[in-house]
Amino acid sequence: MKSARRVYLDALTGAAGSCLTNPLRSGLGVLAIAAAVATIAIVVTGLDGFARFTRQVSARAFGSEAFVLLQAKTGEASRRELADKLARNPVVTRSDVRFLERHASGDVIYAPVAQQRADVTAGGRRFDNAAATGTAAALFDIRDLGLARGRFLRRDEETRAAQVAVIGADVADQLFPSQDPLGRRVRLAGRGFDVIGVQARQGSAGGASLDRNVYVPLQAFERAFGGAGSLQVFTRAAAPVETETAEGRARVTLRARRQLGPGKADTFDVLTPEAARGFVERLSERVGAAAAPISIMALLAAIVVVTNTTLVSVTQRTREIGVRRALGASRRHVTAEVLAESSLIALAGGVLGLVVAQALLAIFSSVLDLGLPIRMQTLAWSVGASGASGLAAGWYPARRAGRIDVMAAIRQE
Repeated sequence: MKSARRVYLDALTGAAGSCLTNPLRSGLGVLAIAAAVATIAIVVTGLDGFARFTRQVSARAFGSEAFVLLQAKTGEASRRELADKLARNPVVTRSDVRFLERHASGDVIYAPVAQQRADVTAGGRRFDNAAATGTAAALFDIRDLGLARGRFLRRDEETRAAQVAVIGADVADQLFPSQDPLGRRVRLAGRGFDVIGVQARQGSAGGASLDRNVYVPLQAFERAFGGAGSLQVFTRAAAPVETETAEGRARVTLRARRQLGPGKADTFDVLTPEAARGFVERLSERVGAAAAPISIMALLAAIVVVTNTTLVSVTQRTREIGVRRALGASRRHVTAEVLAESSLIALAGGVLGLVVAQALLAIFSSVLDLGLPIRMQTLAWSVGASGASGLAAGWYPARRAGRIDVMAAIRQE
């Protein structure tokens, strides 16, 4: 009796020969599995890339471990609630920021921000509706500003209201299309500002472009536009303080500044990136909930196709199987060969599907400017799923082949 190893080796050889003898039939099964595996890989990788992109945008817009103190946040409140908050909550002023820095600066880093829409010019060129932003040097330590060239504001430039600016990628491209912007001058609200830094392209957050900014020292901003109605204070913990501790310290300090006793509601809001992350996580869960059934249905459809092609193979080879059984081939050998055939088709389809998925993801990455690498665990899971699909698809045809009546099969023309 042949050893088990020899049986399986002969079965694999026979399965490969059967696949090569009938390339059209085998190719149909390969394409079905490839489509299913490509769907799974693209969906899983796309969701991973979406979550990673959201974290990057959150770091650029807020700071990865940052929170914002402000008069009232607009995203979660109705118009009436927002109006009530604006009427109840005092504006956040520079004196509030100085108080925070004086009493909680050891644990927390603060960067006040004021913003105004304004046109920026340089020579005969004009950039409309830029986001002119007055801020402090500390913002560079809070947010991922992604400087491509030059530097950000310095503390001494902040205190002496130096007329220097860091500009976004869109502003640089529009005003200096064929020149290096560093050291050149732009005009904002009728005042000249020397460009000391240029941001790399940041994309958008919440539908708003992050490449239209012009950062200048807060005091220089106020000289150009007047005092801000209310500041937003970007804040983050100073190492090794945890974010929750820093947020609590900042909240308690601002409450003390406003003389709010126990039980009284805050007269300010705290905006954290968790709200945006939570929305994205919920969206990802919903997309994932829809994607999982789609992937499963694609895999089931592929299993049905491979099952049918394998059944056709068994039917066409009924007489051959009967002759081999009469010459001494065991049921185990016949069953193993059919399972090997369906498994080879499925594994070939899995590899092809991953190649197709990688090509499509590379195209999407270049178009969307978003990294979409297939993770090793996705590769392993996809190959494993295709192999399991092959075994599932071959189970019934293999069982049927093993139960073929030898005499009836030999008589079959």
